[in-house]
Amino acid sequence: MKFLHLADLHLGKSIHGVSLLENGDQKFWVRQFLKLAEEKKPDAVVIAGDVYDRSAPSGDAVALLDKMLTALAELHIPVLMVAGNHDSGQRLSFGGSLLAKQNVHIAGVLAKELTHVTLPDPDGGGPVTFWLMPYLFPALAAQVLEDDSIRDYDTAVRRLLAAQNIDFSHRNVLLAHQNVTSNGVEAVRGGSESMVGGVGQVDYTAFDGFDYVALGHIHSAYHVGRESVRYAGSPLCYHFSETKQPAKGPILVTLGAKGAEPQIETCHIRPLHPMRELRGEYKGLRDAELEHAERGAYIRIVLTNCRVTPEISAFFHDLYQNRGSILMELVSEYNPFGEVTSAPSGGAREEQTVESLFSEFYTARNEGTGPDERDLALLAFAGEQVRHGQAAGELGPDEIDKLIQFALRQEAEI
Repeated sequence: MKFLHLADLHLGKSIHGVSLLENGDQKFWVRQFLKLAEEKKPDAVVIAGDVYDRSAPSGDAVALLDKMLTALAELHIPVLMVAGNHDSGQRLSFGGSLLAKQNVHIAGVLAKELTHVTLPDPDGGGPVTFWLMPYLFPALAAQVLEDDSIRDYDTAVRRLLAAQNIDFSHRNVLLAHQNVTSNGVEAVRGGSESMVGGVGQVDYTAFDGFDYVALGHIHSAYHVGRESVRYAGSPLCYHFSETKQPAKGPILVTLGAKGAEPQIETCHIRPLHPMRELRGEYKGLRDAELEHAERGAYIRIVLTNCRVTPEISAFFHDLYQNRGSILMELVSEYNPFGEVTSAPSGGAREEQTVESLFSEFYTARNEGTGPDERDLALLAFAGEQVRHGQAAGELGPDEIDKLIQFALRQEAEI
């Protein structure tokens, strides 16, 4: 039998103030996914959590999920779905009993007995049972299992699964939304993933016995420990760091006979607006982008050799606006002061200069525009006084007046 595994839809997500719902990205993706489901004709669709981006989703986000589930029901494809840490389990599972009659099964709230659905014999190889485990944390598992000794995520998952009546002589699939690792090794996360590294780890061996484990929570698609314990990844890039990940798309899983390794195929779905991050010197990026004719993209630019000036900002914004693209972020890593290295007791560490820190603060407060040359010169002068440990009384009247006027000017602008 075969099923499509997806996760981390984050319906209603915005990036740099651009709603991926209102701008058509998520609606386009859902349409393409439904075409894929109609073409592949899977025996089920599994959604491993973070269906919505917020626990209180917008009406448009709810309507899009409704459209998706309704279309799958009309195709007679069962849907199995769990709540993630971004979801409100109560809201997600509203009307669950009614939806189950349409073969849409939702586990939003953790219970001692996990929601499970058995497809009697989808492919002639015997039954397949899907076990639905919504996002859990130790205190919740301790409450549900009435076991105050549960203190960590790994123990919580193992004891919850041990409490289930699972017949491992036939095929079983688990849906889970957790931070699953292999011997404590975590994946490199995308910037949109808020889980702190090292927190909430569950070792993949907790899922021994399951023929496939459909994971959600991490936005990159990869397997953990063994091929059949796998993250589907998010359907779209939700942070520019995720552009470094392989092309995204649902995973088509084909289960064979009990004990056989499943066949796994990623079905890529092209995004409506591809995301690109550009990094380099201004002139090189400018010339390359004048030659690059791509339209309808989301762009982030990082300048490495100069600050963002009003002229540079206007050039890039006008260029992309004329191409139907959106420049989401234009920043500079340029540091005109360089860096100094000090070696205090306990080992060396690299520190930014006072003027560099202030320059970054100024640039952040002024939408990417850095201080002008006069201000930079004054900052350099003030930084030197700090580094040489000179007291205010040792500065000349002119220098003190300059520093006062500079401070007053910044105060007035704020």
